Formats: sequence, C-alpha cells, structure tokens
Amino acid sequence: MTEKVTIRCLPTGVPGLDELLGGGIPEYSFNLIAGSPGCGKTTLAHQMMFGLATLERKAIYFTVLGEPPLKMLRYQQQFSFFDFERINASVHFVNMAEEAMSGKFDVVLARIVAEVEASSPALVFVDSFRSVNEAAKDNPKQTSSLQQLVQKLGMRLTGWQTTSFLIGEYSLAESDTNPVFTVADGLLWLTQSVHRNSMVRKLQVMKMRGRAQIPGLHTFRISDEGIRVFPRVILGGGESTDTPPGESRLSMGVPLLDEMLGGGLPSGYSMLIAGPAGSGKTILTTSFLMEGARVGENGVIASFEKRPRQSHSRKLDELVEAGQLAIIDTRALDLSIDETLYELTVQIERLKAKRVVIDSLSGFELALAPTFREDFRESLYRMVSVLTGMGVTVLMTSEMEDRYNDLRFSPYGNAFLTDAIIMLRYVEIGSRLERVMAVVKVRASMHSRELRRFEIDKDGIVIGDAMPGYEGLLSGQPKLQERDSGP
Repeated sequence: MTEKVTIRCLPTGVPGLDELLGGGIPEYSFNLIAGSPGCGKTTLAHQMMFGLATLERKAIYFTVLGEPPLKMLRYQQQFSFFDFERINASVHFVNMAEEAMSGKFDVVLARIVAEVEASSPALVFVDSFRSVNEAAKDNPKQTSSLQQLVQKLGMRLTGWQTTSFLIGEYSLAESDTNPVFTVADGLLWLTQSVHRNSMVRKLQVMKMRGRAQIPGLHTFRISDEGIRVFPRVILGGGESTDTPPGESRLSMGVPLLDEMLGGGLPSGYSMLIAGPAGSGKTILTTSFLMEGARVGENGVIASFEKRPRQSHSRKLDELVEAGQLAIIDTRALDLSIDETLYELTVQIERLKAKRVVIDSLSGFELALAPTFREDFRESLYRMVSVLTGMGVTVLMTSEMEDRYNDLRFSPYGNAFLTDAIIMLRYVEIGSRLERVMAVVKVRASMHSRELRRFEIDKDGIVIGDAMPGYEGLLSGQPKLQERDSGP
C-alpha cells in the first residue's frame, strides 16, 4: 500500500483567490491563466509571482511576443505589489522573443530548459504562451507539434519541482482542442464584459486537480493594489450561529418601538424599513447600531446614501474609532452583489458583529453595474439568506413612494423576503405634515397594529401616542371619525 501524498498549497498574495482555490495554488502544479486581451492575465501573473517569490523560492518570468520586459515593467510597477528590489534577486525576467520568432517549438523548449537548469527556480511563468503557437504556424519547417511541446514542457517543469504558469489569450472554443487545456493541472479563466458605460471582470477556476475549489464566476476588481477577487458566498457557507433565530430579542434603541415589536426585534431576523424620503429611515438604523454598541453587540453598515453632516453621522464615526462598527466603502462604481456580500462577511467575522444595516436598497441598486441589476431580486434573496444564516440581524431601508392609492413597501417585490416590516408614512393633519409609524409584520410573533405619530429631534426618533379617532390615515388625508350621537 502506497503512502498518501500531501499536496502543499502556496498562498498567492491575491486577496480572495486562495479561498477560491481551496487554500492556495498547489505546489509543483502546471497551470494555465487564460482569457481575452486586457482582462488582467499579466497583472494576475505578476501579483502571484511577487506574492510567491522569495530568495529561497525564486521565479523566472519568460516574455515571448506579447510585450518586451521593459515595457511590461513600466506599467506593472504602478501596482503596490511590485517590488523593484526583488528584480534580479528573487525575480528574473527573460525575453524569448527571438526564440519564439524562429517558429520552432524545439528552440523555445531548449531556451526554457537552459534557463531553468541554470538558476533552479521554484516558479516559472511563460507570457504569452499562445504567441509561441502562433509563430510556429507560419513555419513550414516546424517538425514538433504543440501537443509535444506542452507535454515535454509539463514533464520537465514537474520533474524540476517547479510551480509553473502559462499565460495566453484563448477563447472558450479552444478549450476542447488545444492540448494545453488537457495537460494543465489548474486553469484560471478571466473574462471582462462591457455593458453600456460599465466594465465587469470575472474569474473562474475551471480546473484545479486535487482541490475542492469554489465553482462559478467570481467578480474581481483591478485597483492600485492589483487584483482583488470577491468569491461568491454560497448559501449555508457562512459561519453559522448556535442560537436559533428568534430565541432572543434585540432592542431597536427607540423607546416604545420595542414594545410595538412585541418585545424587540427577534435576533437573526431581517427587517425592512420602508418610507418616503426624510421620514427617518436612516436615523432609525443609526439608533439600532448605537443600541447594539451600548450592549456590546458590534455592527456593520453598508451605506449607499450620502452621509449627512449631523450628530448621528458623528456618533457612527465614534463607533468606528472605538472598533465597534465597520462601514463598508461603497464609493466605487459598478459594484456587484458578490463584492458587497464578501465585504460584509469579512467585516462581520472580523468584528464578530451581530447587527448589519444596508442603507438603502435603492442606492444599492444604483451602485451596481447594469448587468447585475437584472437579477437584483434573486441576488438580494441570496444575500439576506447568507447574512441571517451567519446569525446576524439585518436591517434594510427602502424608499417608498408617496402613493396613497396602494401600499407597496418596496419596488423590488422583496417584502416577502424579510421577517419584519416597519412602515413610515406622512399624513396631513390640521394642515400640517405629520409622521406616522406602524409595525406591519413580525414573523411568528405578536406585535402592535397601531399607527403611532412620531417626531425626530436632536436625540433621534421619539414615538408618541396612537391615533384613535381618525380614519383614512393611510390615504394621506385622514379624517376624524364621526361620533355616534345616538337616537
């Protein structure tokens, strides 16, 4: 009986990628990074190289016909992961343009063999490997085939115990016929799509032998720091809680509101706060987070609205400085649901947060790239399910139009996704605009059905008395009920 071989995984240095790969890139694997021009293949390869290479684990980066090393370095050095001091120390660049232009696979292989045997690197990159094949097509004297080159190269690199990467511009149609796709142990596929004025980049681990990678397409973003991948969070994949939903109650931080909810909001529930502009939705979520901080429950907020310069905003900043609150930076355009959800889960786990706020769904939709707006409702359902599955209590705000001929709590038809709904409305009483509040539902719990007047002062929301004696409050123009004067 043979002894089981343990495959060691190397951290790539690309945020989010190790998670996709099931722990990192397998050592001594033969990999392919493929995709269309401009999708980020070279940037990904360089970031991985600088993340993996050390003085004890050196790297060689072969450039073929794509770009000369000087031109490539001029642009790649703009990224923060680039380290000039490691050039010619732990990282070496070799230009193979002359060998590739010969159109002979054997010449290309011989140069790679000579360089690897001379320096014994642990990491080998060939960019662009597709260029080698294109140059050989025009050479009638070419005797070896691409399949032979790939097989020989793979055997050599594996025998030298190197972790290697071939980079090339390929189309999905070639994946069935090109031998490099068959020989490779791992295949990372990068795509980019332009929809109107937005660009969305995605990465897929199409193959990684011996690893349980996360399937599907995953959004990634290229910034000054390089590439960052946002793995799709799978339902049930988050860190769960031992406390069943609804076992305990959370205070909203607003006097009388807990009483209206039947003792507070059940933990692990999702709540929708619906109301027109200026009705107090954000102030209510702020009170929820501040009350959590007071009782030792950290929070996370993804704010897609402009934060006003007011006392409530300053109080949230104080919670951030105290390490009790994390604010997700949503200033970037063309967001994806997965990117936002990934950021939320990271901050929840970092702070061990119990309370999450998304303010607002309208702003969230506008911040998304157009291609992600098409399935916003389905993605929102998945996001709420993942968050509540982690044991956190989620508050979401939604803009509700001042329409009094029907009652719609959200334009996305997502009211049924939430466990509780609070409605805020404006009504006209005595030629004055008044605010009223009602608890529409709390799943599996008794709650108040009263419409209560409320005010907003410097300390937040103050709930007043119920409004008996009026009819037609939800029409926006209530009237005093006529008293029965008797016979």
